Amino acid sequence: MSGRTISLGILVLLLAFAAALATAEKGRIYGKIYTDEGDVLEGPIRWDKNEATWDDVLDGSKERSEHAEKTSRHKYGDRSRNISLFGIAITSHDWGNTSQAGICFGHIKELTPINDDEVEFLLKSGQRVVFSQGSTDFGSGIREIVIETQTEGELELDWEDIDHIEFLDGGDVTSGFGKRLYGTVTTSRAGDFTGWICWDMDELFTTDIIDGSEHGRTRKIKFSQIVKIERLSSQASELTLRDGKVIRLEDSNDIDSGNRGIIVSDPALGRVSVSWDEFESLELKEPPPTAYPKYADFDGGRRIQGTAADENGDKYTGYVCWDDDEEYTWELLDGSYRGVDFDIPFEKIQKIEKDTRRTTAVTLWDGREFRLRDSNDVNDENKGVFITSGTEGKKGGETTELTWDDFARVDFTRK
Repeated sequence: MSGRTISLGILVLLLAFAAALATAEKGRIYGKIYTDEGDVLEGPIRWDKNEATWDDVLDGSKERSEHAEKTSRHKYGDRSRNISLFGIAITSHDWGNTSQAGICFGHIKELTPINDDEVEFLLKSGQRVVFSQGSTDFGSGIREIVIETQTEGELELDWEDIDHIEFLDGGDVTSGFGKRLYGTVTTSRAGDFTGWICWDMDELFTTDIIDGSEHGRTRKIKFSQIVKIERLSSQASELTLRDGKVIRLEDSNDIDSGNRGIIVSDPALGRVSVSWDEFESLELKEPPPTAYPKYADFDGGRRIQGTAADENGDKYTGYVCWDDDEEYTWELLDGSYRGVDFDIPFEKIQKIEKDTRRTTAVTLWDGREFRLRDSNDVNDENKGVFITSGTEGKKGGETTELTWDDFARVDFTRK
């Protein structure tokens, strides 16, 4: 074999190796970051370590609607429950002016920091929304914002560096982070959930590392080498590698009770958060083509519409405000099912039906049903279901409130 042939063979191997390191990925958050110094950086974005795909959720708080003060009529009069504490009457309408909120990155057109604890979103619909109290998702407490540029590679930015961000459809992007983790999580009581995986609240990609101790030796194993993780106890886990080897790891919050949770992003469901106590196993696999979220799949949200029924069977059709708070399809309904926490965008929900005072049946458009509890979205702490007749953008529609005592079910209208 000639030296020329050997050189060509080596070149082919090097090119293949380089291609393997820089993987073409779909569904990645992509945009232009305009810095406070006037620079414009463009590329795929990894946000706060644990968000990188369009269906990942940015959490915070937003100002709450005040329908209770504007309601034209209450279905059965005002049934607000009054509580007396040390002789002082406390009304159940005293809920404050903010509520927890979340939105998928795919709905956002532009993001602009307001201060160390507030951010404004311009949505694709034209709606402007302000979030505050973002924990680590935005503000001075954010863990990191990393953008991969073609010219300068990975750049890490602080919140103070950002003037604003314009999100764009990046299509297939080349990323040194590797592939996004995808697989099936088996829980001890709630069943199986399949989707995009975030491990221990910050490992997302095949290049990320899970660490621990094996026979007293420190091991650092890339997720690209792992096909399965099984919880053995509160102190240890068993990993099955791609070469068939099985190893036991301990002494790390990656694989013991110190694990902060496993998130599954299911395209037809939303976000599922599994605690270490409920976790049984994770089987990593290749995602099907339909699993990749597209920026074009998100419309920026619209007013929630549907028909609500009360306990007597009377029905009210119009625009729905759930829990005196959620008015748009991008907003989230939260609750728990057999120890697993759910955050479900209203656009994924077909109907909600009160089961008991503490439990609600939520049916998705794909037919799955979950009986959720442990949240004021789905129990008797719900602040009311408001239905406004009329046409969007026009005033004059009548608003009717159904308290949780009155409410029976609501069937939503799909776009």
